[in-house]
Amino acid sequence: MTEQEAEPIRRRPGGRAARVRQAVLAAAMELLTEEGIARLSIAEVAARAGVNETTVYRRWGSREKLVLDAMLAGSDEGIPVPDTGSVRTDLAAFAHALAEYLATPTGRSVARAASLSADDPDLAEAWRDFWKSRLDQAGVIISRAVERGELPADTDAALALELLCSPLQTRSLLGHRPIEPELPERLADLVLDGLSGRN
Repeated sequence: MTEQEAEPIRRRPGGRAARVRQAVLAAAMELLTEEGIARLSIAEVAARAGVNETTVYRRWGSREKLVLDAMLAGSDEGIPVPDTGSVRTDLAAFAHALAEYLATPTGRSVARAASLSADDPDLAEAWRDFWKSRLDQAGVIISRAVERGELPADTDAALALELLCSPLQTRSLLGHRPIEPELPERLADLVLDGLSGRN
């Protein structure tokens, strides 16, 4: 088979199904930003995305799974996991990306969604899944640092990342104060000082 003959097959995954997914997730994030998680409905998402409501149910099954997928897609794009070769610069870059994301309408909406999720068990579960997925993805920062000998082998990756991220989320969501440009580096240093101070 020639390269030209194989090309249409490679394009298939980026066809209609991918376009529908992108349109639905974009619509979900727009509505989440505009109306909040409590008022988001699959019917509204489908209408805005220009697809049938049954298409959305068939692919996601529930509003909670759709919200989870939309939040993960948005945060994957807005908060990439860096690989600079140093745990300090990785943590600082990750914190910078989070601070920038929290300053956007989408980031603020996702942060507000976290505070509302406890009132709805299904949404609370979706939120826990969201955080577990994000912590698992970002945990590679810690695992790479352990491999390089920068951190002890028993370092708790989830705790380290929570210590890094929580002050930024608290400042944005509860304090309603701007995040100073130097704060991500300060937090990275504090987290690393705490981890190294255990020994």
